[in-house]
Amino acid sequence: MQRTPEPELMDEQDQAEAYAAADWSEAHGKIPGYFLQRFPGFDRGRVIDLGCGPADVTIRFVRAFPKVTAVGVDGSDAMLSFGRRAVHDAGLDSQITLERRYLPDPSIEANSFDAAICNSLLHHLADPLVLWRTAAKAVKPDAPVLIIDLVRPPDHETAARLVKEHAKDAPPVLERDFVASLHAAYTVDEVRQQLLAAGLQQFKVDHVDELHFVAWGRTPI
Repeated sequence: MQRTPEPELMDEQDQAEAYAAADWSEAHGKIPGYFLQRFPGFDRGRVIDLGCGPADVTIRFVRAFPKVTAVGVDGSDAMLSFGRRAVHDAGLDSQITLERRYLPDPSIEANSFDAAICNSLLHHLADPLVLWRTAAKAVKPDAPVLIIDLVRPPDHETAARLVKEHAKDAPPVLERDFVASLHAAYTVDEVRQQLLAAGLQQFKVDHVDELHFVAWGRTPI
């Protein structure tokens, strides 16, 4: 099916509240493992989480890599307000900083981070190259980058089935956003073309389950 874009920012209060309250343990809990499997030598440094939302992934990553400090960036004040509360409640104020940033943002493109992670931001962007170029410019040469996002289903019927299976007990706002996100997602082939266009042809794309891909690699030296 054709891609249908959705708004770049999830800045409605009810969206942020529902997203922050949801149980993401199954999907988000896999992300530190995805990183460790692909970059087994990494265990410390400064990490940037692009599109951190309410910081659930940021928190899970820092807990998995306790020698890491992280900066989470997001364009939504509503999401960040829940994220700051979650970071404080997790006792991680000394390791995680959250900042409001809207990509592209030259201030984070200084090749200063030791790694970059990102979950479910790509499908929000009208220009996907913004994410790939930001991730590559934010980190040092030869630094690891891991991007996870949804895969667009082949048709509306498959999208409806996925929502029914994976969001059957979700609040209406989350179900609505899930449908929109599946329609806004990119296919694996489209992601591979984006990486070529961004000069990141060394990156790999793994279709890890029915819903998600993992794109990963090290930035050019």
